[in-house]
Amino acid sequence: MPKIKTKRAAAKRFKLTGTGKLKRNKAYRRHILTKKTTKLKRSLRKPAMTDSTNIKNMKKILPYL
Repeated sequence: MPKIKTKRAAAKRFKLTGTGKLKRNKAYRRHILTKKTTKLKRSLRKPAMTDSTNIKNMKKILPYL
């Protein structure tokens, strides 16, 4: 059985927490920030957990995480 390749784009974007959950950064914080409220931009700074419905697919593309 050959080794499974990790999807490098996903490896750069996701980190595994101590409890085994996948941590990710939120989207919509790159540009066109003038029309977004300060409150929204502040909440977009904090990392989020990957939804449980995506965990199965994420484990497939990140086999050695």
